[in-house]
Amino acid sequence: MEKYTRKVTRVGKRSLSVVIPAEIVDELKIREKQKLNIHRSGKKIIIEDWKK
Repeated sequence: MEKYTRKVTRVGKRSLSVVIPAEIVDELKIREKQKLNIHRSGKKIIIEDWKK
């Protein structure tokens, strides 16, 4: 598994964003405006497709 380092960017007053590398987007077939579920597991953030 390849490791990527990204900076966190502020979007608005309370939201933050992280850019997902294009290689991961292509592998997981993530599309623009796709719904994703985001939850925490310990100190990790899990991002999954909404339809699971």
